[in-house]
Amino acid sequence: MFQGTMPFFRPSFQSLSRSILFGSLPMQDPLVSSPLASPSETPRRPRGIYLIPNLFTTAALFFGFFAIVSAMRGRFEAAAIGIFVAMICDSLDGRVARLTHTQTAFGAEYDSLSDMVSFGLAPALVVYEWSLQGMDKLGWLAAFIYVAATALRLARFNTQLGVADKRYFQGLPSPSAAAIIAGLVWVGVDYDVAGAALQIPAAILTVLSGVLMVSNIRYNSFKEPNLRGRVPFVSLLLVVLTFVAIAIHPPQMLFATFMIYAISGPFLTLLYLRRRRISRRQGQIPTNSSNDTSL
Repeated sequence: MFQGTMPFFRPSFQSLSRSILFGSLPMQDPLVSSPLASPSETPRRPRGIYLIPNLFTTAALFFGFFAIVSAMRGRFEAAAIGIFVAMICDSLDGRVARLTHTQTAFGAEYDSLSDMVSFGLAPALVVYEWSLQGMDKLGWLAAFIYVAATALRLARFNTQLGVADKRYFQGLPSPSAAAIIAGLVWVGVDYDVAGAALQIPAAILTVLSGVLMVSNIRYNSFKEPNLRGRVPFVSLLLVVLTFVAIAIHPPQMLFATFMIYAISGPFLTLLYLRRRRISRRQGQIPTNSSNDTSL
């Protein structure tokens, strides 16, 4: 009678003896399988990264570094173009990741570090080498304000990913601020204007771009359109006309476009505050409402 039951008690007796002698193994029923015992159920950290979206991020980082090197060599037109190409690559990596469902925390952090180089350090160093270095201390302080504002802008954006309204940006996006600085340099080179002649306007524009990045001004993110859905035929015609207009005079058109976008933020914010004030008067929004995190 006991011979048939001895194999069931033997593992329990061995584990109990080891636990008493060495104090290393817990007492456990051998007939109940533990989830820790099966290696197939043990959570594993995923290995590797998604290649395609991170390639675009790397390309953006490359062109940002290319802009810095070009400015050090005095090739300011190539430096400005490098920043605009970095903008195109940066706009593609996020969209490709969303379309292919390859969004990861690694990609988000890598994108922020790339933005810091391409849209923070690169524009500041390019405009400093082109114009601001003649202002001595005021010149590099203006460039530093822009770099610090970019870092603060990216840090705030990363901490508000889950709560911010995706239709709007809080503060001027760092690629747009970089486009303003790069556009100014490109226009100056295109008209053969020396950077030393535009020291004060360049310094003011650099500081204002940094201030707008860390402000609470709302900017349209243009994320409402569904790229995979149908759009009116006129939309395609507008895209074609936009490319034609930019191709006629790239420096002037790009600089004017992003300047208009930067100016549109305060008007959009004032319009939003006016509508919100009217809604409060009509009782549609509580006075102590805190749902909107962008203002």
